[in-house]
Amino acid sequence: MNGKPIDDSELRDLMTRYQRADAAALDELVRRVSPLLLRYFACTRISPQDADDLLQDCWIRIHRSRHTYRSSEPMMPWIYAIARHTRLDAYRKRRRMEAREVLVAGVPEVLHQAAPDTAPEESGFDRLIADLPESQRETLVMLKVAGMSLEEVAGATSSTVGAVKQRAHRAYETLRRALRKGRGDGGLSH
Repeated sequence: MNGKPIDDSELRDLMTRYQRADAAALDELVRRVSPLLLRYFACTRISPQDADDLLQDCWIRIHRSRHTYRSSEPMMPWIYAIARHTRLDAYRKRRRMEAREVLVAGVPEVLHQAAPDTAPEESGFDRLIADLPESQRETLVMLKVAGMSLEEVAGATSSTVGAVKQRAHRAYETLRRALRKGRGDGGLSH
């Protein structure tokens, strides 16, 4: 992310124009929002290819449901709600497929040698939150990366503001403990 917060009123304008079939508005909307969505999908510990697939699926869903967006409402919670459902549906589909798969005794050594290391370089923030429970990672990404308000995160995750605050607080506490442990403070506060 370039450090500049996304202006929700600009996004609402782009979506309204997109609803009226303005292709340039769609291009700009995709350019601005895709990096946030890709980072959101990537924080769920999936491969970069799977994150790209989820991003594409999410944009298809946004396209199909664009008529349901109301310009009087904030844009990012609407988009993250779609992204969250996209991610959950993909997870459920993957679990169903895994349940039907037959386990093989082992993978041939040739395949192990041929698989290149394609893991993208993680940011410090991504590494920092990697061990948090998924709901806490999701909350922090929406709050700190996308710059959404507590109310917007609550709307996007179909939860209450109190629940969002609780998840964020628990995540912050876990991160503080990890940072103190890493510095060797032995639990001393600030």
